[in-house]
Amino acid sequence: MKKVKFCLKCVLILSWMVVGGISCSGSGDSDPDLPPVKNSPYINKVYDFMPAVGQFTNNLPEYKSGDDRQSMIEKAEDMIKGEKPKGMVSLGGFGGYVVFGFDHTVENMSGYRDFRVLGNAFWADANPNPDASPRGGSCEPGVIMVSYDQNKNGLPDDEWYEITGSEYAKSIKNYEIIYYKPDPNKTSVVDEKEFYATDTQYIYWEDNQGKSGYKMKNQYHAQSYYPEWAKDDKISFNGTLLPGNAVDESGKGRYWVLYSFDYGYADNAPNNDDESAIDIEWAVDGNGKKVHLPGIDFVKVYCGLNQECGWLGESSTEVAGAYDLHLVGISIKTR
Repeated sequence: MKKVKFCLKCVLILSWMVVGGISCSGSGDSDPDLPPVKNSPYINKVYDFMPAVGQFTNNLPEYKSGDDRQSMIEKAEDMIKGEKPKGMVSLGGFGGYVVFGFDHTVENMSGYRDFRVLGNAFWADANPNPDASPRGGSCEPGVIMVSYDQNKNGLPDDEWYEITGSEYAKSIKNYEIIYYKPDPNKTSVVDEKEFYATDTQYIYWEDNQGKSGYKMKNQYHAQSYYPEWAKDDKISFNGTLLPGNAVDESGKGRYWVLYSFDYGYADNAPNNDDESAIDIEWAVDGNGKKVHLPGIDFVKVYCGLNQECGWLGESSTEVAGAYDLHLVGISIKTR
């Protein structure tokens, strides 16, 4: 993952410890001699995490024997929380997700992008198709959902709204996929014609569009691609399925390029690119009707692709943090 430098405009983020019954809300019980509590621009808490099948599942974050759903959520939080995240989490194939929140409401500022979800997307300078537009490289778009804490209970239990990225009209809504736990005793079916040896019949899947197939296992990642803490023999996910964005530009399975969509997704453009920034005004309800939110408190990101890229394996969205653009002093005009 490349390091990305952010222009923070000399914003100083102060944090204060809550002691002796002093409220962080600035109520009458707080000491008037203390500086006011300042909000952090960064992820404050991870509320849920469940990756789908993928080559980095059980590695980002790392599963260890005895871990359960809650301990994996805590590990995900440890990876992506705060100003300097320790790493990133991989969401696996279609539907795998993470839910996180801020310690304040991110303002929906008219005419400007409001927040940014960090990933590990990058442009490929060696792309055999250098004139392609939009640019390509390693772009694994994740669908972004947002929620406003309308009931003010500090939990992500209010209505969720989808951020309509550039591919919204081309997407399949209410898509559902089921992944079946692999049989560890099953003999691998290895395709020697691949650029690298690949187990082509590793994890079986089927969807509600009448399609089915296998998720492959490549030689680079030997651990189970099925989340180890999931005890059921199958797991299912649903949401908006984005169109495929992967092209074998070599024509021989050697050089895959994953092209960026124009705007509106996580892990879709490099972190320093304007198109990695999101405008809350792009939110719609479950019927596709535009909504106006005063701001958002919670974000859900899930992998929007069900796509295999030869020896590269499945496309899997990664999340490496997030922040409020307004609090760090970055102004990006919206579309």
